[in-house]
Amino acid sequence: MIAAEGDPIPVPAAAQTVFGDRLPGAERFAAMLAEQGVRRGLIGPRELDRIWDRHLLNSAVLAELLPPNCRVVDVGSGAGLPGIPLAIARPDIELVLLEPMARRVTWLREVIEELDLAVEVVRGRAEEGPVRDRLADQDVVTARAVAPMERLTAWCLPLLRPGGRLLALKGSTAAEELDRDAAAIQAAGGSHGEVKSCGDEVLDVPTTVVVVERVSQRAPGRRRDGGRKARKDRGR
Repeated sequence: MIAAEGDPIPVPAAAQTVFGDRLPGAERFAAMLAEQGVRRGLIGPRELDRIWDRHLLNSAVLAELLPPNCRVVDVGSGAGLPGIPLAIARPDIELVLLEPMARRVTWLREVIEELDLAVEVVRGRAEEGPVRDRLADQDVVTARAVAPMERLTAWCLPLLRPGGRLLALKGSTAAEELDRDAAAIQAAGGSHGEVKSCGDEVLDVPTTVVVVERVSQRAPGRRRDGGRKARKDRGR
């Protein structure tokens, strides 16, 4: 039987392992998606039964690849995936949710206010010049179901510092996509890339992640003085 919007969503045992003492925040986010996600066009009606495994846990295990206290931009954040689960699981990171659609920006701001998360929301696209200027020099960029690697690296690598990494959540054909787009990835300033698996010990279906490091000396849009722009309106 498929769950309906607003039905209680059972919490799997793996959630306690992944979120620890921050599980209540994850439960509230799951409830918000269950209550409003379909109506607001954030998830499909058939995904209600899979909010935990397909969305929250699938996103949160990406934390395995994040260094402590890193700066992260979640590109095309949409419903807040993987960004919101990462912010819940890893309060040490400095996170920006980047999303072009106004209605989804509104949703994201409602979520971070409800969950009291120290997260910034920026409306825009990664390929826009002002966005690159504002968000340059990141340690990590995440993306989930945004675009093929050819386009994704062209958009996202300029947001990274040299040595920073793009973490792209992909499906079973990740290796084939990485091979297919290898030349475009390198032309965009990326490494040859590798496919990693996250959550092997807690998820029935681990999360597949394509990891590409920025190897060029200087990311476009980075300030010439090498500094970082001050963040404003944190948590708005």
